[in-house]
Amino acid sequence: MQRRDFLLATAMAAVLAGRGGHAFAATAGARPFDDDTVPALARAAAAAAYQPPPQTLPASLGALGYDGYRDLRYRGDRALWAGRGVPYTAQFFHRGFLFPQRVDMYEVADGQAEPIAFSPDLFDYGRQAPVDADEDFGFAGFRLHVAGGGRADGDELCAFLGASYFRAVAQGLAYGLSARGLALGTGDPGPEEFPVFRAFWLERPQAGSPSTVVHALLDSPSVAGAYRFAITADGPRTRIEVDARLYPRVELRAVGIAPLTSMFAFDASDRVGVDDYRPAVHDSDGLALWTGSGEQVWRALANPSTLQVSGLQDRDPRGFGLMQRKRDFEDFLDAEADYERRPSLWVEPRDGWGEGEVHLVEIPTADEFHDNIVAAWRPAQPLAAGRESRWRYVLHWEAMHSWDPALALVSATRAGAAFEEGVRLFVLDWQGGALDALDAATAPELELSASAGEVRNVVVQRNPEDGRWRSSFELVPGTATTVELRARLHAGGRALGETWLYRWTA
Repeated sequence: MQRRDFLLATAMAAVLAGRGGHAFAATAGARPFDDDTVPALARAAAAAAYQPPPQTLPASLGALGYDGYRDLRYRGDRALWAGRGVPYTAQFFHRGFLFPQRVDMYEVADGQAEPIAFSPDLFDYGRQAPVDADEDFGFAGFRLHVAGGGRADGDELCAFLGASYFRAVAQGLAYGLSARGLALGTGDPGPEEFPVFRAFWLERPQAGSPSTVVHALLDSPSVAGAYRFAITADGPRTRIEVDARLYPRVELRAVGIAPLTSMFAFDASDRVGVDDYRPAVHDSDGLALWTGSGEQVWRALANPSTLQVSGLQDRDPRGFGLMQRKRDFEDFLDAEADYERRPSLWVEPRDGWGEGEVHLVEIPTADEFHDNIVAAWRPAQPLAAGRESRWRYVLHWEAMHSWDPALALVSATRAGAAFEEGVRLFVLDWQGGALDALDAATAPELELSASAGEVRNVVVQRNPEDGRWRSSFELVPGTATTVELRARLHAGGRALGETWLYRWTA
């Protein structure tokens, strides 16, 4: 057996024996590392029975609430790579509260991976008692910063914390929605499975390089995986290039690739039962899809009364994402939450993804503190057990994302009761694209359809207040409890705007 294979075998023996989840726990010190190391670990893990990661915590840490956990702050002056003249630094999260799982951390430099040792001296514990300095306690996750505060509004760039969740910020924006490594069974009958990142390998950034690279080992009862993240602070946006290699233990039928998780409580499109001074509360207001055939789709989100699952069928999608289009304080009037500063997140596939659907799950929520929106790509064909499945894509964290600049965007969806009982009035505002170039004598038409009930009184006109175009119509659902609506502006047989979709439920 070659030396590298021996190291991988002993590493997985330690993992599978439950010895703290250390990917290199069998021996101490630096170990050889390259782009094949984590895939080899994932293949070895998938070939063996699943062992859950250690989660035992001292009672004081397990009992921490939100405010208590915030007391456990990493000392910024102890950041990894601080003072080395590289573009990024790393800080680590303490275990506790909702994050009991130990996640092992390694630094990679010059082809060698070395464990990053935990010490209570790395943290300011505030009102909390430090853990035993002699205990190999480990970390819960990490975050990256732009070295030297390279962004005008702060230096924090992204954070990986909890299961396979991670978030990033864009310049001028704040944290909002999350991405995940993988989703399993989301929105389906039965319990959802949450894969976890068990270990991270952080490559030391190179001076002058725009990017830094992080590797991760994913594991769950059904699948193991190797992830490579190339993370870049790209001007006003943050870009994360993902290379995911999955090794299912069993056939995966309900798998979500590039899953996104967000929150939608209410907006002018959905205010049923809302008693709140704010006009809107959400991290994202719509699902965007750029289909393989080039159609640009906007699906307005809702907070339904019962669980709603939608599948937007496609082949080789060009991209999809959860967007936050509202960008003014007046859109939310919340001086603390800053919803207008939540980023949009766009997924750009790097390969043909074949047949499948953008799987959208909308979960009822009574508050703004729990994520209730999930979107992911669900392949039409299951992932076979024992066979590698590879998915490459780019995550764009930014304020807006442009597709076809010739198409107008739906800037607002509004709905409410019409004058007649049982009838709903919908008002859509459009802006940009070809609409801006229309002469005064040309009026667009609204192409409109409904899966049930009747639509009537369709009107398209300029809004005299801002000169933009507004369309409106009435929906008479009749006995239908669910109606799928579809609309698009056109003139002379030419599409002027993206395709608007909405699911109305009784």
